[in-house]
Amino acid sequence: MSELPGESSDPLAGESAAKQSLAELLSLLDLERVEDDIFRGVSPKDRWQRVFGGQVLGQALVAASRTVEDRDCHSLHAYFLRPGDPRTPIVYEVDRSRDGMSFTARRVVAIQHGQPIFTMSSSFQVRERGLEHQADMPAVPDPETLKSEHEWRMEILNDLPEHVRPWFLRARPIEFRPVDPINRFAKAKYPARQILWFRAVGALPETQAVHQCVLAYASDMTLLDTSLLPHGFTLFTGALQTASLDHAMWFHRPFRADEWLLYVQESPSASGARGFNRGAIYRRDGVLVASVAQEGLIRLRPSIAGAVKE
Repeated sequence: MSELPGESSDPLAGESAAKQSLAELLSLLDLERVEDDIFRGVSPKDRWQRVFGGQVLGQALVAASRTVEDRDCHSLHAYFLRPGDPRTPIVYEVDRSRDGMSFTARRVVAIQHGQPIFTMSSSFQVRERGLEHQADMPAVPDPETLKSEHEWRMEILNDLPEHVRPWFLRARPIEFRPVDPINRFAKAKYPARQILWFRAVGALPETQAVHQCVLAYASDMTLLDTSLLPHGFTLFTGALQTASLDHAMWFHRPFRADEWLLYVQESPSASGARGFNRGAIYRRDGVLVASVAQEGLIRLRPSIAGAVKE
């Protein structure tokens, strides 16, 4: 019997697969320039239904960043309009909305099959000094003291449906280490809050824009799940239709996405088939580097919705 991806007992083989996954992510973010302010991106070949929202977010930020010099992105606000087709390249058109003395504004539209699937407004600023304050990082164990993602996954392997095991165990470009691991494949209810360490699995280029784009990609990987925790729905049951609806980020201070970052996530509200989530991202030294907010679709499928009402 052949081993599933990520199931190898050889740690070097697992590390090699993870590094290859990171190389593939950086390749996805290295958009092709088609024309002035027009770029083209592709999706991984293993996406079979729709494009991952974090990928579109990261690629759009790459497109915007390539039209800006000597300024860092400090905020972005994005809307997911239609599901992306992973079999078709995505065209990113950048509008140079404004170039001011201190701030630069860009608007990006992602297009497939002649229709916009995503829009994003982003703002860039020259680096300035000013007043400083921040929320404190919660006291949590260091990432080295926690189980690795591979160890945690292997522990819950028997709870996974057979058809999702290859997907769940495949190598990923971002490693997560939950502070309090939650088995999302066992039917249980949890508080609407999760905290985890994460980082890219290998070294990234020095450019801050690259780290911001990788962080934008990673920020969408676990955030929507937070709004599901209080409701006891297991993943891959088919009971829910889920999708990111919008995504906003604010970059406060410099950071490296290939060093451990702490992601504190909570969901203050769910209503109207939508779950609202927000997150705070800290460096290891306690510095708040980014804030995230997202609303996602968490729609009960008709048969399940009827059962819940009863």
